[in-house]
Amino acid sequence: MRPARLGPADIVRLGGTGLRTRPLRVFLSALGIAIGVAAMIAVVGISGSGQAEVDRRLDALGTNLLRVAPGNSLNGEKAELPLETVRMIDRVPPVRQVAATGAVDAHVYRNEHIVVGRTGSLEVLAAGSELLPAVGGRIGKGRWLDSATEKYPAVVLGSTAANRLDVHTPGTRLWIGGRWFSLVGVLDPVPLAPELDAAALVGWPAARTYLRFDGHPSTVYVRAEDSQIAAVRAVLPATAHPEKPGEVQISRPSDALAAREATESALTGLLLGLGGVALLVGGVGVGNTMVISVLERRPEIGLRRALGATRGQIRTQFVTESLLLSVIGGLGGTVLGTVITALYALSRDWPTVVPVWATAAGVGATLLIGMIAGLYPAVRASRLAPTEALAGT
Repeated sequence: MRPARLGPADIVRLGGTGLRTRPLRVFLSALGIAIGVAAMIAVVGISGSGQAEVDRRLDALGTNLLRVAPGNSLNGEKAELPLETVRMIDRVPPVRQVAATGAVDAHVYRNEHIVVGRTGSLEVLAAGSELLPAVGGRIGKGRWLDSATEKYPAVVLGSTAANRLDVHTPGTRLWIGGRWFSLVGVLDPVPLAPELDAAALVGWPAARTYLRFDGHPSTVYVRAEDSQIAAVRAVLPATAHPEKPGEVQISRPSDALAAREATESALTGLLLGLGGVALLVGGVGVGNTMVISVLERRPEIGLRRALGATRGQIRTQFVTESLLLSVIGGLGGTVLGTVITALYALSRDWPTVVPVWATAAGVGATLLIGMIAGLYPAVRASRLAPTEALAGT
């Protein structure tokens, strides 16, 4: 007499019966799988959300900004850009915007009673009215330097400088270079020019008049056509300093953001490895649960074998239980990881991104682990002879 064949629905129902009889053990085993999957999906999701935020910021700020700065001379001293640098760069046809800052030999203090030298690592920079749009900056409070303020002792603080000085209200007076300057604005953080965050910015003419500024630019920001960035970058050294192009450094601020993103990707790889370890530990828990289940259910296995169940059907039953247990943990971990990602992204005001491949990989990994974890217990159960199994009752 041929044994009855079990359909897919029968196999799932039979595997589910074994799980329903031990709910607490099933919950704890599935929890181990869920924690591993949630860790992996949360890491990938948070990394993807961070990358989406970087891309969004770059789209808003633009990747066509180049930064020109003096390098070192042949004798190792700090080089100096010519006075005409900005005008010469502005003549390059693909260039759309040029703005510069100049380092001023002065320090900014909250008042005249602060001990000289306690500068808080803040710079004083000369700047023109065209700087803010060139670097994609925004005013947080007050106003930016314009034709009405750049000639007079007025100052705009970067976000970090305002925090260190604890000054945020326009109209406050600051002691710069031995005289009072009036605060007219405070900047929001400038991602493409973070050096401005820790600076006090005064008008170019005012710096010459009140702070003995020599007029040489220390940094020049250049906006060019997107399609011509490489060409403009190639000609900038000779354009900025025709006599000594080798003393000019050219960088692209968006490359720094990309490098930071690559660093975060390396960290993501490390965290994914930790999530994989957690998933492996969960798989060991599933395997342990299935081995104990086989030991406890020897009478059931013997009875089924005595009633005509084949070894293949016994193997299929226990592998199915292991797979169902892993799928429960995998789906729970997917939901948990997605929720963690969404909450973190929402707290940082980022777009929420959970890659489909991460979800599919998480569920696929749980199926693989469930198959491997259940294989040995299933083979062990199928090898029990009916008489041997029933003898354990």
